[in-house]
Amino acid sequence: MGQTEVIKDLELKIAQLEEENRQLLARNYQLSEQLCMGYELRQRVDWLKQEMLDNERLMKRADLADDSELFAVIETKLEQDLTLLSPGLDSEGLAALVGVSHARLTKLFKRMGFYKSADDYLDNLRLMRAMRLLREHPQYGIAAVSEEAGFNSVRTFQRRMSEVVGMTPVEFRMMVEK
Repeated sequence: MGQTEVIKDLELKIAQLEEENRQLLARNYQLSEQLCMGYELRQRVDWLKQEMLDNERLMKRADLADDSELFAVIETKLEQDLTLLSPGLDSEGLAALVGVSHARLTKLFKRMGFYKSADDYLDNLRLMRAMRLLREHPQYGIAAVSEEAGFNSVRTFQRRMSEVVGMTPVEFRMMVEK
């Protein structure tokens, strides 16, 4: 083997080693990116776990809290997620949502005096939401407003609106439009 052949062979090996080095650097870069993403994900998971623990502590404490604190927890939960006002949410579901016993929830509403019961409170929240929808979305039909607000049926919505406001949803909408 001549000197030129040795040089060419060495140059070929150097080129191969440089290519392997580039591949290794690219792989290291990918791994470091994955490591960073994993670290960020871990931080988010840890933060979410802490939030869940804090929320769990709040829920456990809610049964022992005074009435105003418990009512604030209820209002906060329902304001954060209006979809909770679905027709399926009743007083037992509300008690489970805020982490108190049904008996504790019943006592809260008896002592507060604003509402006859938790179900009455939920109906009033649904009614307020329906009235807002009637004002803000005149293109919605009464059935759509009833469903969106969380009433079981259009008839229940109409009856509740007549009892509380003294007019039907259609009459209310006409009054608002004037």
